[in-house]
Amino acid sequence: MDIEIRQPAVAGSFYPGEPSQLAKMIAEMLAKTEKPSIPGDIIGLIVPHAGYIYSGPVAAYAYKAIQGMEYSDVIVIAPCHVEAFAGAAVYPGDAYATPLGDVEINKELSNKIASYSNLIKLSDQGHRFNYRGGEHSLEVQLPFLQTMLKDFRLVAIVMGSQDMQTCKDLAESIAKHCRNRNDILIVASSDLSHYHDYDTAVKLDNRVVELVNNYDYNQLFEEIKQQKIEACGGGPIIALMMAAEKLGAGDIKVVNYANSGDVTGDKSAVVGYLSAVIYKADKSSKVHVIDEKSQSEDLGKEESGSVEVDPASTVDFGLSDKDKKALLKLAREAILSVLEKHDLGLDKSRFTGVLAENRGAFVTLTIGGNLRGCIGYTQAVKPLYETIAEMAVQAAFHDPRFPPLTSEELMKVRVEISVLTPMTIVKDPNEVVVGRDGLYITRGFNSGLLLPQVAVDYNWDRETFLDQTCLKAGLPPGTWKKEGTQIYRFQADIFKEE
Repeated sequence: MDIEIRQPAVAGSFYPGEPSQLAKMIAEMLAKTEKPSIPGDIIGLIVPHAGYIYSGPVAAYAYKAIQGMEYSDVIVIAPCHVEAFAGAAVYPGDAYATPLGDVEINKELSNKIASYSNLIKLSDQGHRFNYRGGEHSLEVQLPFLQTMLKDFRLVAIVMGSQDMQTCKDLAESIAKHCRNRNDILIVASSDLSHYHDYDTAVKLDNRVVELVNNYDYNQLFEEIKQQKIEACGGGPIIALMMAAEKLGAGDIKVVNYANSGDVTGDKSAVVGYLSAVIYKADKSSKVHVIDEKSQSEDLGKEESGSVEVDPASTVDFGLSDKDKKALLKLAREAILSVLEKHDLGLDKSRFTGVLAENRGAFVTLTIGGNLRGCIGYTQAVKPLYETIAEMAVQAAFHDPRFPPLTSEELMKVRVEISVLTPMTIVKDPNEVVVGRDGLYITRGFNSGLLLPQVAVDYNWDRETFLDQTCLKAGLPPGTWKKEGTQIYRFQADIFKEE
């Protein structure tokens, strides 16, 4: 029997056609993106589908949300730009190909979903890679999924018409055949307004953001129908929201918005992009997040009287509780001295013993459940107290991912310190112990570090931890296996304002 594989139609135009360049581009976008804080189990994503240089950084926010998660099947629902047909077409072939490899079609689930009504059918309409240039809206999601998920099968759906009945039938069918499964991810592909001036686009798109955040798919449909707002994949978004609701996911969070004008600087005619996450809220969940993560715990006061020790702390440098309080206070004083434009006036006599020893350390700042800055020295180049004062200022004002901290924000900041052991080279990846070790990976000019608590909080296994450190370095997952990549491990004493 011949194997039917849908070949990539827009590789080399919407995204790089060369595998290593594509992997590097996605890795770099993900490395620059903070993982959204989602208090529950993720069941759906809304992502844009333009060329990666335009919409890729926005899409990265949604895909970063599923970092470290596992799904057996992914259902991608996309609009059709190249041909018109009634209802929705479920791809009947064996696989969808990208430069990163073939994605197997779950033919059993595809057949079940297509059997629900005459508005859903097994068809290659909207999927043909050589028809009028080929449809891009579904294809461009796959390299991101291949990067974020270890192994999954695909149900590929293209909507030829986006009427409410097709949305309802598609949602009912997906819910019927995916009920009682927690290993399904549904992805809706859509851009927003097209070719308005920047201010008009933002106004139109903000209304979409509002309706999505309110989980109001009925009003979203009406306003798209009346042409008050625009979303070329409005049907996929609505079908996703309806299906997710039937599967018990009634919460949604828009995690990023931008338009092409933010990328090109040309604001005369822009296209809008939105990323959102649909999830089953876990009201009892308490997310503890450090570095590249966010946290839901209450922030400490400006001068905390207590110190909270992270469970991932695996070493004892001899820092007393008093020493830790002194370092946390010093970090805050250093930030305040910059804000108030006065000299820190550091009294070196206050810092003796371990505090005066050369140590590598990181200072992490969080506000309202989100990372606000994290910078440190990996090597023991300065006395610990000097390192903390300097890195606190760097994290607050010179982390390239964030604007400088303001006086208003300082009262909301929670300070965390990670004091590092010297790094040791890893000769065998099996040496790495999750829950004890942090990782530092270098290859060529790329390098990336993840603190020990990151793997603990995300419940990563060793291989996932190594893959995610590669992503932090702007390298494709699996690069740690290649000759020429250097892996280092370290431990840390981690404490923060309570």
